[in-house]
Amino acid sequence: MLLIAADAALLKDLHTRLAAHHLTHVAVAVSGGGDSVALLHLMSRVAQAIDIRVQAVTVDHSLRPEAAGEAHQVSRWAAEWGIEHTTLNWSGWSGDGNLQAEARKARYEVMAEWARQEDVQALLVGHTSDDQAETVLMGLSRASGVDGLAAMPEHRVLGGITLMRPVLHHSRQDLRDYLGRQSLDWIEDPSNQNARFERIRMRQAGAALSELGLSTPALAQVAQNMAHVQAALDYHTQAEARVVCKVDAGDVVLDMDRFVNLPQETARRLLLGAVAWVNGGTDRPRRIPTMMALTAIGQGTPAQLGGCRIVKQRKWMRVCREFNAVRDLRVNPGELWDNRWRMIGPDHEQVTIAALGEKGLLQCPEWRETGRPHAALTATPAAWRGGVVIAAPFAAAANGWGIQGPSSEEEFFATLLSH
Repeated sequence: MLLIAADAALLKDLHTRLAAHHLTHVAVAVSGGGDSVALLHLMSRVAQAIDIRVQAVTVDHSLRPEAAGEAHQVSRWAAEWGIEHTTLNWSGWSGDGNLQAEARKARYEVMAEWARQEDVQALLVGHTSDDQAETVLMGLSRASGVDGLAAMPEHRVLGGITLMRPVLHHSRQDLRDYLGRQSLDWIEDPSNQNARFERIRMRQAGAALSELGLSTPALAQVAQNMAHVQAALDYHTQAEARVVCKVDAGDVVLDMDRFVNLPQETARRLLLGAVAWVNGGTDRPRRIPTMMALTAIGQGTPAQLGGCRIVKQRKWMRVCREFNAVRDLRVNPGELWDNRWRMIGPDHEQVTIAALGEKGLLQCPEWRETGRPHAALTATPAAWRGGVVIAAPFAAAANGWGIQGPSSEEEFFATLLSH
């Protein structure tokens, strides 16, 4: 097969990025568009050169009648190139909210679940520098800060699976030129011309902006510059957290005097990191409620943010779980509760793990000896048999039960490098 210098450069770059992560089993997310088809074909060639298993996965959102046929076409291409292909179906859109955002969120969720079942180490997506530039423009339109302008990282963890963008430094045209040289076809999604979608409007504005110097390479460079700034801010935030914070019963406790004297951006990042730690990363707050919570902390008054409560304890502010966020959660002993905790005890018969709540706290007469506030303890896990609390380890009522979960300060500090 023809291999010119441009093709060789693409393959070498792809091989280098994969080798850096010591991957042996990956999957390519393929919509049928030019970027993902090019990535799939390139990966079929990489698999011929090195010992790596490659699978392909397509999500049919059932939003267009052509989608099923397009998934079949991707399957035929994959088979021709010696790659196993799977089509996943999603039809969960209620008609509310942003269609593209909901579809994208669902697509990644179903692919991550499938990848876990297949023992895939990394899910590869075909985002290019053009996608990066469009994302930066979208961030600018929203007056985003550093995180929004840093745009898409080359890799991140999604649902326990590494999501990789191995062609992020190549342009959309680079990949289409590759397909042309290989005499390969791809599918054009008609929604890519629909100006109702924000990303498409940004794409259509690209030509005019390029004449002003806001070219795709320039905007992609902005994203890279902001990513470097983001990393520096994260490093500084982690260093300050070691002085300002401690972890107790999975909560993050802030030294108020030190916290209120931090630069605002450091304080904001630290607070968001604490909230993500406590809520398990399930709810990332928006900027306005975050700033309102920072103001409340500065005034020493309680606040709520991202399914968490922020309550004052003398000179400390505690970020703890909000009871209403967990009051309906029920699991069996040993199962994961609130994406954080597992409780195991000597007798599991007819026992349910649920939030301690007001009624449960009344059954733990020694809870004040823990030094933990009422608001925090009501949202902690407890073992219930009927209406009786069998165990509540965080409320001084372990009764032979153990609890496993995120309780290490070092674990918390480590997460601040990814928020």
